Amino acid sequence: MFIFIGHKTTKMLKILRFSVLLFLLGCNSTSNVVNNDEQEIDPKEYDYTIVFGSCNDQENPQPLWQPILANNPDAFIWGGDNIYADTPDMEKMKEMYDFQNNVEEYQQLVNSTVMLGTWDDHDFGSNNAGKEWDKKAESQQLFLDFMNVPEDDSRRDREGVYYSQDLNADGKTIKVILLDTRYFRDPINEGREGTILGEAQWSWLENELNNSTADYNIIMSSIQVLSRQHRFEKWANFPEEREHLLDLIVSSEIKNPIIISGDRHISEFSKMDIDGLEAPLYDFTSSGMTHAYENFNGEPNMYREGEVIFQLSFGVLNFDFENEEVNMQMRGVENALLQETSVKF
Repeated sequence: MFIFIGHKTTKMLKILRFSVLLFLLGCNSTSNVVNNDEQEIDPKEYDYTIVFGSCNDQENPQPLWQPILANNPDAFIWGGDNIYADTPDMEKMKEMYDFQNNVEEYQQLVNSTVMLGTWDDHDFGSNNAGKEWDKKAESQQLFLDFMNVPEDDSRRDREGVYYSQDLNADGKTIKVILLDTRYFRDPINEGREGTILGEAQWSWLENELNNSTADYNIIMSSIQVLSRQHRFEKWANFPEEREHLLDLIVSSEIKNPIIISGDRHISEFSKMDIDGLEAPLYDFTSSGMTHAYENFNGEPNMYREGEVIFQLSFGVLNFDFENEEVNMQMRGVENALLQETSVKF
Protein backbone atom coordinates (compact mmCIF):
# COMPACT_ATOMS: atom_id res chain seq x y z
CA MET A 1 0.00 0.00 0.00
CA PHE A 2 1.28 3.45 -0.95
CA ILE A 3 0.68 6.32 1.43
CA PHE A 4 0.95 9.91 0.20
CA ILE A 5 2.66 12.11 2.77
CA GLY A 6 1.77 15.76 2.18
CA HIS A 7 3.65 18.82 3.39
CA LYS A 8 1.64 19.16 6.60
CA THR A 9 2.18 15.48 7.43
CA THR A 10 5.88 15.88 6.78
CA LYS A 11 5.84 18.91 9.04
CA MET A 12 4.28 16.85 11.83
CA LEU A 13 6.95 14.19 11.43
CA LYS A 14 9.61 16.86 11.78
CA ILE A 15 7.89 18.16 14.90
CA LEU A 16 7.88 14.67 16.41
CA ARG A 17 11.54 14.26 15.51
CA PHE A 18 12.43 17.35 17.49
CA SER A 19 9.78 16.89 20.22
CA VAL A 20 12.27 16.87 23.06
CA LEU A 21 13.85 20.07 21.82
CA LEU A 22 10.49 21.72 21.37
CA PHE A 23 9.49 20.76 24.89
CA LEU A 24 12.63 22.39 26.27
CA LEU A 25 12.99 25.25 23.83
CA GLY A 26 9.48 26.37 23.00
CA CYS A 27 8.27 29.62 21.47
CA ASN A 28 5.48 32.14 21.87
CA SER A 29 3.38 33.91 19.25
CA THR A 30 1.76 37.33 19.16
CA SER A 31 0.72 39.82 16.51
CA ASN A 32 2.49 42.75 18.18
CA VAL A 33 6.15 43.58 18.69
CA VAL A 34 7.10 42.07 22.02
CA ASN A 35 10.21 41.22 23.99
CA ASN A 36 10.24 37.98 25.92
CA ASP A 37 13.23 36.35 27.60
CA GLU A 38 11.18 33.39 28.83
CA GLN A 39 10.87 30.17 26.89
CA GLU A 40 7.25 29.28 26.21
CA ILE A 41 5.63 26.64 24.04
CA ASP A 42 3.75 27.78 20.95
CA PRO A 43 1.03 25.29 20.02
CA LYS A 44 0.44 26.90 16.61
CA GLU A 45 1.65 24.96 13.61
CA TYR A 46 2.62 27.22 10.73
CA ASP A 47 2.40 26.16 7.10
CA TYR A 48 6.03 26.94 6.30
CA THR A 49 9.02 28.16 8.31
CA ILE A 50 12.14 29.87 7.00
CA VAL A 51 15.08 30.56 9.32
CA PHE A 52 17.91 32.88 8.36
CA GLY A 53 21.08 34.23 9.90
CA SER A 54 24.34 36.01 9.20
CA CYS A 55 27.72 36.91 10.67
CA ASN A 56 29.00 33.48 11.64
CA ASP A 57 32.66 33.45 12.67
CA GLN A 58 33.72 29.83 12.40
CA GLU A 59 36.36 30.31 15.09
CA ASN A 60 33.82 31.40 17.70
CA PRO A 61 31.40 29.18 19.66
CA GLN A 62 28.26 28.48 17.63
CA PRO A 63 25.40 28.09 20.13
CA LEU A 64 22.49 28.74 17.77
CA TRP A 65 22.33 25.62 15.59
CA GLN A 66 20.36 23.59 18.12
CA PRO A 67 17.81 26.39 18.65
CA ILE A 68 17.53 26.75 14.88
CA LEU A 69 16.83 23.03 14.56
CA ALA A 70 14.21 23.32 17.31
CA ASN A 71 12.19 25.63 15.05
CA ASN A 72 11.85 22.83 12.48
CA PRO A 73 12.75 25.03 9.50
CA ASP A 74 11.62 24.03 6.04
CA ALA A 75 14.40 26.23 4.63
CA PHE A 76 17.47 28.02 5.94
CA ILE A 77 18.96 31.13 4.31
CA TRP A 78 22.52 32.30 4.86
CA GLY A 79 22.51 36.11 4.86
CA GLY A 80 26.24 36.65 4.38
CA ASP A 81 29.48 36.53 6.38
CA ASN A 82 28.81 32.82 6.61
CA ILE A 83 32.47 32.42 7.51
CA TYR A 84 35.06 35.03 8.36
CA ALA A 85 37.82 34.49 5.84
CA ASP A 86 39.24 37.91 4.91
CA THR A 87 42.08 36.33 3.00
CA PRO A 88 43.43 36.22 -0.56
CA ASP A 89 44.64 32.69 0.12
CA MET A 90 42.01 30.39 -1.37
CA GLU A 91 43.46 27.32 0.33
CA LYS A 92 42.96 28.96 3.70
CA MET A 93 39.44 29.98 2.72
CA LYS A 94 38.64 26.41 1.71
CA GLU A 95 39.91 25.18 5.08
CA MET A 96 37.57 27.63 6.82
CA TYR A 97 34.58 26.42 4.81
CA ASP A 98 35.57 22.82 5.54
CA PHE A 99 35.77 23.63 9.24
CA GLN A 100 32.26 25.10 9.17
CA ASN A 101 30.92 22.13 7.24
CA ASN A 102 32.26 19.82 9.93
CA VAL A 103 30.25 21.47 12.72
CA GLU A 104 27.98 18.57 13.70
CA GLU A 105 24.80 20.52 14.40
CA TYR A 106 25.23 22.56 11.25
CA GLN A 107 25.42 19.34 9.27
CA GLN A 108 22.17 18.21 10.89
CA LEU A 109 20.58 21.32 9.42
CA VAL A 110 22.13 20.77 5.99
CA ASN A 111 20.78 17.23 5.94
CA SER A 112 17.26 18.13 7.05
CA THR A 113 16.22 21.27 5.18
CA VAL A 114 16.56 23.36 2.02
CA MET A 115 19.76 25.41 2.19
CA LEU A 116 19.99 28.76 0.39
CA GLY A 117 22.27 31.74 0.77
CA THR A 118 24.28 34.67 -0.42
CA TRP A 119 27.53 36.17 0.82
CA ASP A 120 28.77 39.45 2.26
CA ASP A 121 32.24 40.92 2.54
CA HIS A 122 34.03 38.56 4.93
CA ASP A 123 33.18 35.40 2.99
CA PHE A 124 33.61 37.34 -0.26
CA GLY A 125 37.18 37.63 0.95
CA SER A 126 37.92 41.17 2.14
CA ASN A 127 36.29 43.58 4.59
CA ASN A 128 33.98 46.10 2.87
CA ALA A 129 35.20 44.94 -0.55
CA GLY A 130 33.33 45.26 -3.83
CA LYS A 131 34.09 44.75 -7.49
CA GLU A 132 37.76 45.71 -7.00
CA TRP A 133 38.48 42.47 -5.07
CA ASP A 134 40.82 40.51 -7.33
CA LYS A 135 39.99 37.11 -5.85
CA LYS A 136 36.23 37.33 -6.31
CA ALA A 137 36.04 34.73 -9.09
CA GLU A 138 37.98 32.21 -7.03
CA SER A 139 36.06 32.88 -3.83
CA GLN A 140 32.78 32.52 -5.76
CA GLN A 141 33.60 28.92 -6.61
CA LEU A 142 34.43 28.13 -2.98
CA PHE A 143 31.14 29.69 -1.88
CA LEU A 144 29.25 27.57 -4.40
CA ASP A 145 31.10 24.50 -3.16
CA PHE A 146 30.00 25.35 0.38
CA MET A 147 26.41 25.67 -0.80
CA ASN A 148 26.64 22.28 -2.56
CA VAL A 149 25.88 23.80 -5.96
CA PRO A 150 26.38 21.18 -8.71
CA GLU A 151 29.31 21.59 -11.09
CA ASP A 152 26.97 21.88 -14.08
CA ASP A 153 24.80 24.60 -12.50
CA SER A 154 24.61 27.90 -14.42
CA ARG A 155 25.90 29.76 -11.36
CA ARG A 156 29.28 28.16 -11.94
CA ASP A 157 29.68 29.97 -15.26
CA ARG A 158 28.42 33.47 -14.49
CA GLU A 159 29.79 36.28 -12.39
CA GLY A 160 28.15 36.76 -9.00
CA VAL A 161 26.25 34.46 -6.65
CA TYR A 162 22.77 35.96 -7.15
CA TYR A 163 20.08 33.31 -7.44
CA SER A 164 16.38 32.62 -6.94
CA GLN A 165 14.44 29.54 -5.91
CA ASP A 166 10.76 28.77 -5.53
CA LEU A 167 9.71 26.94 -2.36
CA ASN A 168 6.39 25.13 -2.69
CA ALA A 169 4.02 23.95 0.01
CA ASP A 170 0.28 23.32 0.22
CA GLY A 171 -0.39 24.88 -3.16
CA LYS A 172 1.48 28.08 -2.29
CA THR A 173 4.80 29.34 -3.63
CA ILE A 174 7.42 31.36 -1.77
CA LYS A 175 10.00 32.88 -4.10
CA VAL A 176 13.37 33.54 -2.48
CA ILE A 177 15.55 36.05 -4.33
CA LEU A 178 19.17 36.16 -3.19
CA LEU A 179 21.04 39.32 -4.16
CA ASP A 180 24.80 39.68 -4.53
CA THR A 181 25.75 43.07 -3.10
CA ARG A 182 29.51 42.47 -3.47
CA TYR A 183 30.63 41.20 -6.86
CA PHE A 184 29.60 44.30 -8.85
CA ARG A 185 29.51 46.99 -6.17
CA ASP A 186 31.34 50.21 -6.91
CA PRO A 187 33.43 51.90 -4.20
CA ILE A 188 31.17 53.58 -1.68
CA ASN A 189 32.72 56.99 -2.31
CA GLU A 190 31.21 56.93 -5.80
CA GLY A 191 27.83 57.12 -4.08
CA ARG A 192 24.99 58.32 -6.27
CA GLU A 193 26.88 57.57 -9.50
CA GLY A 194 27.82 54.05 -8.50
CA THR A 195 26.04 50.70 -8.53
CA ILE A 196 25.48 47.90 -6.05
CA LEU A 197 24.13 45.17 -8.31
CA GLY A 198 25.68 45.95 -11.68
CA GLU A 199 23.97 45.88 -15.08
CA ALA A 200 23.70 42.10 -15.51
CA GLN A 201 22.27 41.50 -12.05
CA TRP A 202 19.79 44.38 -12.38
CA SER A 203 18.54 42.92 -15.64
CA TRP A 204 18.17 39.52 -14.00
CA LEU A 205 16.37 40.97 -10.97
CA GLU A 206 13.91 42.93 -13.11
CA ASN A 207 13.06 39.75 -14.97
CA GLU A 208 12.68 37.75 -11.75
CA LEU A 209 10.30 40.27 -10.21
CA ASN A 210 8.31 41.15 -13.31
CA ASN A 211 7.65 37.47 -14.01
CA SER A 212 7.06 36.28 -10.46
CA THR A 213 3.76 34.52 -9.86
CA ALA A 214 4.67 33.52 -6.31
CA ASP A 215 2.32 34.06 -3.40
CA TYR A 216 5.17 35.51 -1.30
CA ASN A 217 8.44 37.10 -2.42
CA ILE A 218 11.38 37.14 -0.01
CA ILE A 219 14.33 39.32 -1.07
CA MET A 220 17.61 38.59 0.69
CA SER A 221 20.10 41.48 0.71
CA SER A 222 23.24 41.05 2.79
CA ILE A 223 23.18 44.78 3.66
CA GLN A 224 20.22 46.79 4.95
CA VAL A 225 17.82 48.30 2.43
CA LEU A 226 15.48 50.51 4.46
CA SER A 227 17.57 51.82 7.36
CA ARG A 228 19.55 54.78 6.04
CA GLN A 229 20.70 56.97 8.92
CA HIS A 230 23.59 54.94 10.31
CA ARG A 231 27.21 55.27 9.16
CA PHE A 232 27.78 51.68 8.09
CA GLU A 233 27.26 49.84 4.81
CA LYS A 234 23.73 50.09 3.46
CA TRP A 235 21.78 50.59 0.24
CA ALA A 236 21.35 54.26 1.15
CA ASN A 237 25.04 54.80 0.36
CA PHE A 238 23.82 54.43 -3.23
CA PRO A 239 20.51 56.32 -3.05
CA GLU A 240 19.58 55.89 -6.71
CA GLU A 241 20.11 52.13 -6.46
CA ARG A 242 17.93 52.01 -3.33
CA GLU A 243 15.19 54.06 -5.00
CA HIS A 244 15.33 51.84 -8.08
CA LEU A 245 14.94 48.69 -5.97
CA LEU A 246 11.94 50.06 -4.08
CA ASP A 247 10.35 51.32 -7.31
CA LEU A 248 10.84 47.90 -8.90
CA ILE A 249 9.19 46.13 -5.97
CA VAL A 250 6.14 48.32 -6.53
CA SER A 251 6.04 48.39 -10.34
CA SER A 252 6.50 44.62 -10.68
CA GLU A 253 3.33 44.11 -8.61
CA ILE A 254 4.84 41.11 -6.84
CA LYS A 255 2.70 39.61 -4.11
CA ASN A 256 3.54 39.97 -0.45
CA PRO A 257 7.18 41.15 -0.51
CA ILE A 258 9.49 41.03 2.52
CA ILE A 259 13.16 42.05 2.61
CA ILE A 260 15.58 40.23 4.92
CA SER A 261 19.13 41.37 5.62
CA GLY A 262 22.16 40.90 7.85
CA ASP A 263 25.66 42.41 8.26
CA ARG A 264 25.07 44.72 11.21
CA HIS A 265 25.66 42.49 14.26
CA ILE A 266 22.29 43.76 15.49
CA SER A 267 18.75 42.67 14.75
CA GLU A 268 15.86 45.02 14.07
CA PHE A 269 12.62 45.42 12.16
CA SER A 270 12.41 48.32 9.73
CA LYS A 271 9.00 49.12 8.24
CA MET A 272 8.12 51.51 5.42
CA ASP A 273 4.70 52.44 4.06
CA ILE A 274 5.00 52.77 0.28
CA ASP A 275 2.35 53.94 -2.16
CA GLY A 276 1.38 51.03 -4.37
CA LEU A 277 1.91 48.33 -1.73
CA GLU A 278 -1.11 47.02 0.15
CA ALA A 279 0.93 46.22 3.26
CA PRO A 280 3.99 47.87 4.80
CA LEU A 281 7.34 46.76 3.42
CA TYR A 282 9.53 45.20 6.11
CA ASP A 283 13.30 44.89 6.14
CA PHE A 284 13.97 42.25 8.80
CA THR A 285 17.63 42.42 9.81
CA SER A 286 19.06 39.45 11.71
CA SER A 287 22.72 39.48 12.80
CA GLY A 288 24.91 38.04 14.20
CA MET A 289 25.09 34.39 14.96
CA THR A 290 28.43 34.16 16.79
CA HIS A 291 29.15 37.74 17.82
CA ALA A 292 27.00 40.83 18.31
CA TYR A 293 27.40 44.58 18.72
CA GLU A 294 27.45 44.29 22.50
CA ASN A 295 28.50 47.93 23.02
CA PHE A 296 25.60 49.23 20.95
CA ASN A 297 24.39 52.50 22.49
CA GLY A 298 21.81 53.63 19.96
CA GLU A 299 21.51 54.90 16.41
CA PRO A 300 18.69 56.58 14.49
CA ASN A 301 16.41 54.63 12.18
CA MET A 302 13.27 56.46 11.14
CA TYR A 303 11.75 53.17 9.95
CA ARG A 304 12.43 51.08 13.06
CA GLU A 305 9.61 49.12 14.65
CA GLY A 306 10.27 47.87 18.14
CA GLU A 307 13.77 47.78 19.63
CA VAL A 308 17.28 46.96 18.51
CA ILE A 309 18.46 43.53 19.67
CA PHE A 310 22.22 43.37 20.19
CA GLN A 311 22.80 39.82 21.32
CA LEU A 312 23.29 36.59 19.40
CA SER A 313 20.22 35.92 17.30
CA PHE A 314 18.70 34.40 14.19
CA GLY A 315 15.56 35.29 12.25
CA VAL A 316 12.42 33.20 11.77
CA LEU A 317 9.67 33.68 9.18
CA ASN A 318 6.52 31.67 9.96
CA PHE A 319 3.99 31.58 7.12
CA ASP A 320 0.26 31.31 7.78
CA PHE A 321 -1.19 30.75 4.31
CA GLU A 322 -4.85 30.74 5.29
CA ASN A 323 -4.66 34.18 6.90
CA GLU A 324 -2.01 35.55 4.50
CA GLU A 325 0.15 36.48 7.45
CA VAL A 326 3.86 36.14 8.17
CA ASN A 327 5.03 36.03 11.77
CA MET A 328 8.61 37.30 12.15
CA GLN A 329 10.68 36.37 15.19
CA MET A 330 14.14 37.14 16.50
CA ARG A 331 15.38 34.21 18.54
CA GLY A 332 18.58 33.73 20.50
CA VAL A 333 20.53 31.36 22.71
CA GLU A 334 18.37 28.51 24.08
CA ASN A 335 15.74 29.56 21.52
CA ALA A 336 14.73 32.57 23.64
CA LEU A 337 12.15 34.75 21.89
CA LEU A 338 13.76 38.19 21.80
CA GLN A 339 11.24 40.12 19.71
CA GLU A 340 8.52 39.46 17.16
CA THR A 341 6.01 41.13 14.90
CA SER A 342 3.66 40.05 12.13
CA VAL A 343 2.64 41.43 8.76
CA LYS A 344 -0.78 40.66 7.35
CA PHE A 345 -1.09 41.03 3.59
